[in-house]
Amino acid sequence: VPFRHGTDLTIAFKQDAIQGRYRDWEDLMGYCNNSAAPVGRYLIDLHGEGRHCYVASDALCNALQVLNHLQDCQKDYRALDRVYLPEPWLIEAGGSIADLDGPASTPALRQVIDRCLDHTAELVRRARPLPDQFRSRRFAMEAAFIWRIADRLLIELSRRDPVATRVQLSKGQFAAAGLWGVALVLRTPRPSAPPKG
Repeated sequence: VPFRHGTDLTIAFKQDAIQGRYRDWEDLMGYCNNSAAPVGRYLIDLHGEGRHCYVASDALCNALQVLNHLQDCQKDYRALDRVYLPEPWLIEAGGSIADLDGPASTPALRQVIDRCLDHTAELVRRARPLPDQFRSRRFAMEAAFIWRIADRLLIELSRRDPVATRVQLSKGQFAAAGLWGVALVLRTPRPSAPPKG
């Protein structure tokens, strides 16, 4: 497993210590590329899968990171003074960072959350081929399960307010996501060998 995965994570740890605000989506994705994407790459390499899987894996890991940021947006602000929502987006929408300290999302904050969800939906779409790329059936099932969780969380966060309440999946939704992942992989042929590189 390349050392780079570990050094990327170290960069993200350092960034968390010194940076509490993000300019735009690209700035946030730069952070996620160091904090989230290396985790998926580690697993791909440990399972002996091809590096061609990195693209979809990066999209899935980064989507999960942003969804977690949205779930914890108020907690991160209050406890750590970290705001992963792009601050200029809030100002552009007529809001401010202080909106995160209220009992519910303001219209401006909701607009920014929805804007993040739109970008995250594209990441989830790009991640969808990941389970089909793995030779390992069990690893593919895990990836399909995780993808389904991201897809369901995306829907829940679009319907519910993460400032007013903790938005998370129920036990039934988790179970359904697991069954969906198993069924998807069982009916999809496994690739025989990964492409070179």
